[in-house]
Amino acid sequence: MNQNQYNQLFSFIWNIANDVLVNAFSKGEYKKIILPMMVLRRLDILLESTHEEVLKQKELLTSLNIPENAQEQSLFGVTKYPFCNTSKFTMKALRGEINPIRLKRNFLEYLDGFSHDVQDIIEKFKLKQQIDNLSDTGRLGTIIEKFTDDTLNLGINPILNANGELKYPGVDNHTMGTLFEQLLRKFNEENSVTEAGEHFTPRDYVALMAEIAVTPVADKIRSSTYSIYDGACGTGGILSIAEKRIKELAEERGKTVNITLYGQELQPETYATCKADLMLSASAGSFQYTHAGAKRERFYCGSTISDDGHPGMKFDFCISNPPFGTPWKEDLKTWGLKENEKDKITDRRFVPQVGRNEEIRFIPGIGDPQMLFLANNISRMKKDTELGTRIVEVHNGSSLFTGNAGGGESNLRRFIIENDLLEAVIAMPEKDFYNTGIGTFIWVVTNRKESRRRGMVQLIDATEIKTPLRKNLGEKNCETNKQDRAEIMRLLTDFKENEKSKKFPNDEFGYWEITVDRPLRLRILPDADITEGKLKVSEREECRAAIKAVPASVPLDDWNKYSKALKLKRALLNKLRPLITVTDPECVAVEGEADKALRDTEQVPLRYEGGIEAFMNNEVLPYAPDAYVNEEETKIGYELSFTKYFYKPTKLRSLEDITRDIVSIERETDGLLNRILRLI
Repeated sequence: MNQNQYNQLFSFIWNIANDVLVNAFSKGEYKKIILPMMVLRRLDILLESTHEEVLKQKELLTSLNIPENAQEQSLFGVTKYPFCNTSKFTMKALRGEINPIRLKRNFLEYLDGFSHDVQDIIEKFKLKQQIDNLSDTGRLGTIIEKFTDDTLNLGINPILNANGELKYPGVDNHTMGTLFEQLLRKFNEENSVTEAGEHFTPRDYVALMAEIAVTPVADKIRSSTYSIYDGACGTGGILSIAEKRIKELAEERGKTVNITLYGQELQPETYATCKADLMLSASAGSFQYTHAGAKRERFYCGSTISDDGHPGMKFDFCISNPPFGTPWKEDLKTWGLKENEKDKITDRRFVPQVGRNEEIRFIPGIGDPQMLFLANNISRMKKDTELGTRIVEVHNGSSLFTGNAGGGESNLRRFIIENDLLEAVIAMPEKDFYNTGIGTFIWVVTNRKESRRRGMVQLIDATEIKTPLRKNLGEKNCETNKQDRAEIMRLLTDFKENEKSKKFPNDEFGYWEITVDRPLRLRILPDADITEGKLKVSEREECRAAIKAVPASVPLDDWNKYSKALKLKRALLNKLRPLITVTDPECVAVEGEADKALRDTEQVPLRYEGGIEAFMNNEVLPYAPDAYVNEEETKIGYELSFTKYFYKPTKLRSLEDITRDIVSIERETDGLLNRILRLI
């Protein structure tokens, strides 16, 4: 479908809302009616040609006393899709009914006639809740007529004219997802709402993700079954395009593959659209599967973080664009935890066991969940197949560096890199998404690196590999077209050093975070006022007596000796010390105590020649000879910085150019002051 055809389709559906629902519904309710009707009509179109045959088959099965729940598979064989409708109505057959009571009853019967998985879609859209409102306002019949208009094709197949020529193109799955997301965005803008769809993945971007996932391992694909998983599947565009690309590459190599798709989505309406669109796939099959003795849904509605719909499952490809910059506090509540109790999370996807009794925690700050989605995908990796698992996931820049050494984000980066799982990170152009202008990064993770890549990470700067759009789509002002994708793939697969591609050993991104301490040095002031502290009256008297009894030979610049001479109990001594001492760099170091005011932390690259000891000798001790490393506090962290490796400083203007401009400005303003003064 070209852009003009898409625009016409978008305008037609948008105008349905403005023509039919205006003055009867608030703008905030438009999407609750238009979006489910759009999806329902899309399914309905495919059932029209086999409707009569389904009714006959249904009658036969019932006469043979076959239970209702056992009839569906047989009826699916008639429709050739994993869904059917056994009511006596199609959506077109509902047109023309002028009695509003009968129309409402017939429409509800029509909805109830759909099979199990479509019922799930209707429920997630909460469509039945809108039927009363549509009927009461007299809009039900009109909206049915609009969606069954002969000039509107929401089906997957094209409509031809009498001469067999294309009249109205079919709407493929990703175009349907784009349509859904753009309508949702426009409905929200009209109602001053910002919500779902904020980071919907554009089709051109998805095509690149599919290429990155599949093309590098195309020669390893066998005639077999492969699984694709998206833990933030939205409307399913990533899944459907990745499936298509794997099949194309397999066919080019004379292979026959079966693809099984799995997904999870939190937003009910988006989930319903995804499920509806994937039902149209010829390879959709059953939407249920059995794993570890439990029957599960291949597409699950719920939070991937706290309500895993596919526990224990492993996949060949994990491709996702997870939400970023949105709090995940609700997931903590689902686990029965408070906001300050994320350390109590025990889910093995996020707190894996790495040794016999050792755990590593990947839990990030509660303000951003994207690293949890990456950890979830890491937990899905197959370890016993030739292909292993390839993960392609979109993130914003914070995933590269957020979090201190020992924190959840850094721990996850460390785990990925030290286990040699990170193949590449690709920096993409800004303003490549519809509703956000931020730059994004594609992480490529695999447990089956090519031999030439082992121990190495590739960074690709693709920020300038883009094609401008003639007209912005929301924030999106550029695209990654076919030629752009080919250039990015060439950089990835060539694995060569150039101005846009850099290669580094894994430990390039690691560092020791060391705590550098200096000794505490105290000068004693025996005549200081001790009444300002928390000493009781009796304690003050005891302390004064102890101070008075200290021999004059005990130095006042050595707390070690002075404290012994006081002969006070430790608890009382601790109360007294801050009242009679001040820090002084000229005094003797207090044994075993660091001056917290002088404490500092340093990052020492893992590749620093000579390690921490050499760093201290070269960078610290020349300026603070008494400094030392508190080894108990030393941690290892990992971060990636594109700026460090790809920064191009702005070229400064030459002195000649600057002088020329100054002279030119002086000529232009020559005599200006005199003219101004004459006007006064």
